[in-house]
Amino acid sequence: MPVNPTEPIQASDSETSNEQDPNAIAIAETSDDASAETSEEDLIIPTDIPTADDPSSRVNKKDLEGAGFTLDEFASLLSKYDYNFKPGDIVNGTVFALESKGAMIDIGAKTAAFMPMQEVSINRVEGLSDVLQPSEIRQFFIMSEENEDGQLSLSIRRIEYQRAWERVRQLQKEDATIYSEVFATNRGGALVRVEGLRGFIPGSHISTRKAKEELVADFLPLKFLEVDEERNRLVLSHRRALVERKMNRLEVGEVVIGTVRGIKPYGAFIDIGGVSGLLHISEISHEHIETPHSVLNVNDQMKVMIIDLDAERGRISLSTKALEPEPGDMLTDPQKVFDKAEEMAARYKQMLLEQAEEGEDPIAVMSV
Repeated sequence: MPVNPTEPIQASDSETSNEQDPNAIAIAETSDDASAETSEEDLIIPTDIPTADDPSSRVNKKDLEGAGFTLDEFASLLSKYDYNFKPGDIVNGTVFALESKGAMIDIGAKTAAFMPMQEVSINRVEGLSDVLQPSEIRQFFIMSEENEDGQLSLSIRRIEYQRAWERVRQLQKEDATIYSEVFATNRGGALVRVEGLRGFIPGSHISTRKAKEELVADFLPLKFLEVDEERNRLVLSHRRALVERKMNRLEVGEVVIGTVRGIKPYGAFIDIGGVSGLLHISEISHEHIETPHSVLNVNDQMKVMIIDLDAERGRISLSTKALEPEPGDMLTDPQKVFDKAEEMAARYKQMLLEQAEEGEDPIAVMSV
């Protein structure tokens, strides 16, 4: 229905109400003013709230006294989770898997470490199970930095290697006699293993009637000649060990029966009960000798007198000159020297005693 322009337009109820109630407008204005005043108060920061720089806002150290552990203990606990492993470190680890090419080891790192088969022992082993068992806990040597997968390489062999050198150095210091099995021979001598390390016996320090090739699998008494970890040299002497053992039962001035085993331009090597002594060319006779070959032959049996025992160098020095009843008898009548040996040795010992009482050096006397 069209609105008649002559009719007045009706106001809404609210408009009509406001117009009719002046007090309502006053209440609305008062409410808006209160709201504005409250917002301004909320923005004011109380003065009694401490700032971050205020010491009173921090935890008092005394509050930690009832925590059950000290700060040092807490630091120690955190150190157990330090993954900063370095090559050369020795760490504890747990074996959790044995594989065909090596073992997986848990050392507390982010990724399991790996130990190659060749690093399991300083000795030759048939398989990992000969050395390791699952869940076994032991020490491992870290060989390298982490690879691209974050994995470390470990070794037991390196630890055994270090400890083996420490052990042989101690044995050398004690001048100990050891026993070791010959596992190979070569042109220069024989090879043995000592504490897992490869050792070498020079041919000149092998004292036996066997050929070198026949020594394989034989156990020999040995003395240390050289222990050098930096050069990886471990040199031993069979002769020194035998000489020391024999020396315990020998004495200077004693007459022994020996057999000529080798002749050199400077003298002859005489086997006296399994050890070799040197009969120098100057100790064969009072008479001058051009060469030992003119007086001695290999396999000759003879009596000799001990004139020096050098345990440190493993040498026994011998003489037949001291046993000659008359100067030159070794050249003209060696049988006479053989028969009169004990008698001449007794005279010689008496002379040494007399010289010693007069303050002279017995060894110097024997070389006259």
